[in-house]
Amino acid sequence: MTVALAPRVALKRTNDELKALAERGAAELRSLAAGEASPADVIAWVARNFSMTAAAVACSMADAALPHLVAEQLPGVDVLFLDTGYHFAETRFTRDEVGRVLDVRIVDVLPEQTVTEQDAQFGARLHDRDPALCCERRKVAPLKDALSGYEVWFTGVRREEAPTRVNTPLVQWDGRNGLVKVNPVAAWTFDDLLDYAGAHQVPVNLLVSNGYPSIGCEPCTQPVAAGADPRSGRWAGLSKTECGLHG
Repeated sequence: MTVALAPRVALKRTNDELKALAERGAAELRSLAAGEASPADVIAWVARNFSMTAAAVACSMADAALPHLVAEQLPGVDVLFLDTGYHFAETRFTRDEVGRVLDVRIVDVLPEQTVTEQDAQFGARLHDRDPALCCERRKVAPLKDALSGYEVWFTGVRREEAPTRVNTPLVQWDGRNGLVKVNPVAAWTFDDLLDYAGAHQVPVNLLVSNGYPSIGCEPCTQPVAAGADPRSGRWAGLSKTECGLHG
């Protein structure tokens, strides 16, 4: 599929309209069954209420399960890749494969500064000295700017990943970014994710099979021992557990 460097800008409904739609969607999905709605049900709700150009998928390129799920019902959807300048080669390879084999449009989301420019202003290896500031400049702020052109975004956040994510809803209002946030695979386990990827033969980052169940920037990500917290390899040895994209 076409690889793009800028998002498509869609005419947005007001925040009040989108917030009300998120609340209706959450109620509608709860009423589908005694249990939770499936990822396909959640994406179908989005497809009924939003155009393809109003939606974006945030993808870390650990795997392409979420882009595949969404593209089944919203073909050609934008997939946002936060090009921090610090990614593993395997992550960049996965990004290229996702753009090649799935019916999606890759959007490279770039920070305001290159790594060299950031080093000149803040000193080298800001991620070691102030990882929160580095994430803010290279992930959080660029994503916020990119999302301003959309009405809804999909994330791959799963409740089992961390204590900070155990209450993740399927649909919610994202007041910080001013749009609807949808987490279709919130109830999935890591094994569910890999089973789906295997069944549909979608790209999976080679690092996943080499001890990296959660993949971020190379300087801040380490392999994880079998059975350990899947996010324990992120900012290992620091109190930081989230980059800030999800609160």
